[in-house]
Amino acid sequence: MAEKRIHVGVFTEAGGAHLGAYFEALAEIEECENVVVCDPSGDAFNSARKALGEKLAGVYGDPGKLLAEARPELAMVSMEAVNAPPVIRRALEAGCHVFAEKPACVNALDFETLVKLAESKDRLLMLALANRITPSVQFAKKLIADGTIGALYGAEIHLVADQTRLTRESYHSTWFADRKRAGGGHLIWLGIHWLDLSMYLTGNSIHEVCGFTANVGGQPIMAEDAAALALRYDNGALGTMTSAYFLDKGYHSHLRLWGSQGWIEYAEWLGTERTPEPLRWYSTAPNHKTDGIASYGGPLEPRGYTPWLRACVRAAAGLEKPPITGREGLRVLRTVFAGYEAAEQGRVVTVET
Repeated sequence: MAEKRIHVGVFTEAGGAHLGAYFEALAEIEECENVVVCDPSGDAFNSARKALGEKLAGVYGDPGKLLAEARPELAMVSMEAVNAPPVIRRALEAGCHVFAEKPACVNALDFETLVKLAESKDRLLMLALANRITPSVQFAKKLIADGTIGALYGAEIHLVADQTRLTRESYHSTWFADRKRAGGGHLIWLGIHWLDLSMYLTGNSIHEVCGFTANVGGQPIMAEDAAALALRYDNGALGTMTSAYFLDKGYHSHLRLWGSQGWIEYAEWLGTERTPEPLRWYSTAPNHKTDGIASYGGPLEPRGYTPWLRACVRAAAGLEKPPITGREGLRVLRTVFAGYEAAEQGRVVTVET
């Protein structure tokens, strides 16, 4: 018997993020029966037709009309953060599960309200934090869960992207460049992925935050291009994070975790080159002791938005557990906004639980 296939509604607007990748993913995902797209600007329609072909079942200019006529099981919302909450709320009230491009809000309270609504409706609310599903990340999670590094002592989180994008005049007018529209800058757009990974991998939430944010590059944008945070986890472990646009191109990214019986390092990028060994670890734990430094030799694919969106579609169809819960999305958003509050007020901020 064939597995269940569902209808997906995409809700977007001019400037919606990652639409090309999402349309291509939906075209490939077998569990997606067809797709309808709502975009009041109409900007997304041509790319949707090109990517989806016959899988595109209709286009709309009004979210309410789409929900009433197409009745999708999954709503995929990719909008400016400030505009996303009302559309997510309407989709949940209509009985849809929701996949939301992050950050999906400009304050944590708005997302908390949506999480509570989703729970009251027994619906999924899944934030787009696709790094979770990368094979090497899944392997690292199992290592840590099995006790390979023991109890968490400390973390170093480091995600740096290019400053070059900020120099482009076309970028200055985008919603990513305006905190009022995006909720923040680098930390809430890119750094959020790795903050989430540190908690997802270890099972420890971040309890307290302090730090600084700044526009160190001096570009005419209304959001930070750099954040430096100090973190205290709920088990007492300490951590630091650099989240910034510093490079001319590419990324610098790593996550190092130290524990009572070893350490683990997940490092993807060094400039424009992928690191040859994205996952390395060392352990003195009796059942996991390594002979020197061990490295991951498994597959690096699948990764990115296609497998992540597939997992969300399958979860909406009831075929597997969701790759992220609404509460997990809320946890990392609360952490990000606590970081902003700490930087603005010059004090340690406790992350709400």
